[in-house]
Amino acid sequence: MVDNAWCVDAACSGNPGQMEYRGVDLATGRQVFHFGPIWGTNNIGEFLAIVHAAALMQKKGITDYAIYSDSISALAWVRNKRAKTQLERTEKTEQVHLLIARAEKWLRENSKKMPDIQKWDTKEYGEIPADFGRK
Repeated sequence: MVDNAWCVDAACSGNPGQMEYRGVDLATGRQVFHFGPIWGTNNIGEFLAIVHAAALMQKKGITDYAIYSDSISALAWVRNKRAKTQLERTEKTEQVHLLIARAEKWLRENSKKMPDIQKWDTKEYGEIPADFGRK
């Protein structure tokens, strides 16, 4: 594990339901960003959190930090530059679908500038520090 990192996590009440996500600086425990709640799913939140962290790092010129996520699905979606969600597109989910499209576009346009994105090992390190603690 590297200390120069942000960790991200999402929470969702229901599936789908009210979803939010955040990023936390691993070294300080300080919340770096928070978004939501909006209607979505936990996997969507995890995906958006990774992309949000990467985009914010790029905007701030942070090039020596990694991103940790405990979501295998979100990591795969980022790697493939496509959120493989089954969430139906409705009036209630339109906002999250627009965010997904924006995130996918950002990934396609910025894949060469991505920070190191790693899987958080919960068994070894415990709960990810960005966890909302609602389990």
